[in-house]
Amino acid sequence: MKAGFVGLGKMGFSIVRHFLECGHEAVVFDVSQDAVTGLAEHGAQAAGSLRELVVELASPRIIWMMVPAGKPVDSTIGQFMELLEPGDVVVDGGNSHYTDSMRRAVELAESGVRFLDAGTSGGLEGARQGACVMIGGERSAFELVEPILKDICVDNGYAYLGYSGSGHYAKMVHNGIEYGMMQAMGEGFNLLSSSEFDFSLEEVARVWSNGSVIRGWLMELAVRAFNKDPKLDYLSGRIADSGEGRWTIEAALEQEVSIPVIAESLFSRYRSRSENNLSDRLVAALRHEFGGHAFSGKQ
Repeated sequence: MKAGFVGLGKMGFSIVRHFLECGHEAVVFDVSQDAVTGLAEHGAQAAGSLRELVVELASPRIIWMMVPAGKPVDSTIGQFMELLEPGDVVVDGGNSHYTDSMRRAVELAESGVRFLDAGTSGGLEGARQGACVMIGGERSAFELVEPILKDICVDNGYAYLGYSGSGHYAKMVHNGIEYGMMQAMGEGFNLLSSSEFDFSLEEVARVWSNGSVIRGWLMELAVRAFNKDPKLDYLSGRIADSGEGRWTIEAALEQEVSIPVIAESLFSRYRSRSENNLSDRLVAALRHEFGGHAFSGKQ
């Protein structure tokens, strides 16, 4: 298949690399010429503008966006509105708020353009080797895009979840759960570190990664992080948040659903910006390991 990709940051760049390696054709555009040139070296077709990207695709076109949430997405879609034709499909693979996705689907539908909200998980390694994608929108649009999903996702790593907004809603809740899981890990390893025992935290994480009830990719990333530095002293412990944790809590308040663990994990991130301990440093390290998220070096 041939598709257009807009937004070639860390995730977008890696997804296109994987897409090309699966034998597909990609036309790419980004405000960073270096990113466009880098993918052209891997076989992508470089576009100098959104118009040029659209011209190079046959109808029905598939445009996959990995653009920062908010105004950048609206701006990009606004430019596409003048270029696309009925039946074309726009996929938002970024972390947009689900209500924005519902609105955008309605706006695009007025011109006959179909919209999919694609919550994308798996971090940089998933983008390169097999992602996890949650899709919302028209089923006909999903079916058009599904051959791409089969190739860029791990086995059983994608699903059509329902009408517009459902994909990004599921990804929002996913990230809220992620907050809570990482917070629990950070607190547990902090307790190990403060005990009377001379634990190798890397060894504990390695054991827990093999056969335990709490095994998983985050635990494997903890092994990797502790291997770099047993005390994680290269980090300040100041933890940023992408905004999806806040959105998850806002949705819970609106729906009167209790999510105390997720809420507390977000508040702990706020607290981390004024304190520094191993619990926070591990959460910061895990975010860096799976997503390449920037971290503050120890001051």
